[in-house]
Amino acid sequence: MRAGWGMATLSGSEAVARSLANEGVEVIFHITGGPNIELTVECERLGIRLIDVRHEQAAAAAAHAYARVLGRTGVCLAPGGPATINMLPGLAHALDDAVPLVALGGSAPLSQRGRGSFQEMDQVALMAPASREAFQLTAPAQIPERVAAAFRLARAGRQGPVYLDLPADVLAAQIESDALHVRAPTSAPSRPQGDSEAVRRVIEILRAAERPLVVTGSGIHWAGASGALRAFIDATGIPCFATPQGRGAVPDDHPRSFPAARSAAFREADAVLVVGTRDNFILSHLSPPRWSPDARFMAVNLDAAELGRNRALEVGIVGDAAAVLGQLLEEARGAFDPASESVWVGRLRSQAAKNAEKRRAAEESSATPIHPLRLMKEVRELLDRDAIVVEDGHDTLGFSRHSIPTHEAGHRLNPGPLGNVGIGVPFGLGAKAAKPDRQVVVISGDSAFGWMGMNIDSCCRNDLPILVVICNNAGITARSKDQPLMPGQHLGYSDYQRVCEAFGGYGERVEKADEIRPALERALASGRPAVVNVIVDMFAPSATQMGFAGGYGGG
Repeated sequence: MRAGWGMATLSGSEAVARSLANEGVEVIFHITGGPNIELTVECERLGIRLIDVRHEQAAAAAAHAYARVLGRTGVCLAPGGPATINMLPGLAHALDDAVPLVALGGSAPLSQRGRGSFQEMDQVALMAPASREAFQLTAPAQIPERVAAAFRLARAGRQGPVYLDLPADVLAAQIESDALHVRAPTSAPSRPQGDSEAVRRVIEILRAAERPLVVTGSGIHWAGASGALRAFIDATGIPCFATPQGRGAVPDDHPRSFPAARSAAFREADAVLVVGTRDNFILSHLSPPRWSPDARFMAVNLDAAELGRNRALEVGIVGDAAAVLGQLLEEARGAFDPASESVWVGRLRSQAAKNAEKRRAAEESSATPIHPLRLMKEVRELLDRDAIVVEDGHDTLGFSRHSIPTHEAGHRLNPGPLGNVGIGVPFGLGAKAAKPDRQVVVISGDSAFGWMGMNIDSCCRNDLPILVVICNNAGITARSKDQPLMPGQHLGYSDYQRVCEAFGGYGERVEKADEIRPALERALASGRPAVVNVIVDMFAPSATQMGFAGGYGGG
């Protein structure tokens, strides 16, 4: 512990702001309001950037994206009562995605509890199920220690959100600086290595396999293991596949990456090393018929509870992805011939080419209404190599997954295994705040945009020029001419781009295929937040119906 901050007295709000600055916080996503007003003023005075949004769920979502893109803890702040509770879906999403988040919620004064005070509710109890930990400040002397604990717990072991409740009278209270024990900033998480005999056994199994695979997820990004993973793939020549949000750790155009042959690879592999991801529904629980019943599985995860959860493992290694991949690389040296293309690799390369060809007619189509795959092709050809892509929606996500590549870890975001649709614009906002020099493109369904598209206003006012491309099929999910509409399914081809124009951004509606590229170029050239609203065929079959795996992404 270190000495105090050298002030005679300070308020609880000042102490919270200084504790946040002590943790290296640079950005907070928030909505202004009591009892946090002095806190936000103090944060700004200390150089912390306050980015305001139009709904508290968007604050949590933007903090989530900021955390994922940078690989660090995101922070969101809400006023008391319903405003704090509005962050709940964002915390649930971060918990399911294992994203480190610190959510701060103002609350009614402790001294008035039980008397029916304004916005009095047990916010800690409400937020606890969606948090790794949820606790409350009860005295100003606790502030440095409890803020530090929140950041430590958010990154410890399996990461996740932590909720810290800020009662009004604790924020307003005055305290002598000598009574505060300032904690050292939270240290980086440890990087435990794996058991050396287990590492040796993994290499033995992979070397003996005819059709080996490596499957990875977001744990590679959080561990900073992208370089280690690429080195291992380069040294072994084993094909590598990633979960949707884990893409980019090995670039999609790497010689051993075949995203378009995913189904064949999973079905035919005889030995699979899973690193930094869960065997949840994204990977079909590693179960038949998606996977061979005879395949041998090995896994590396920091969380021992995830090892063998849905399929028995030949080898399970508890350890940090970067550390264990380093061990695997050392063990693999000289054991493989990566320059030689095996029959297995050639088979996957051929299957990927066939599947890409299957999409080609739709991608080149000039039909009106526009086919969604033609839109994806135009977006793909305009993306920078290091662009950050946010996918939002159901059918839209399915089409973009199979059309839009990613080449850097942490640069692919979507609603995750929880299926938290509607986060596209706030995710784009958070990603742009994290890396303002990168191109940020949100590919959103029209119904998904409707949930939180109003936050394009926050992008305009905070100078965060993202590009939102709406795949507008006039409703919720794909539909068939031969089946009646579901209740509430049809939304019409609304002019969503006008929302962006109303706040000073750039907006354009596109109805013909040859108009897509020029519209996207004008939007990017504007230098402003932009919405390009592309009218697509409401009866176009979904990605799943076309033979591609659609649906929600994650990992």
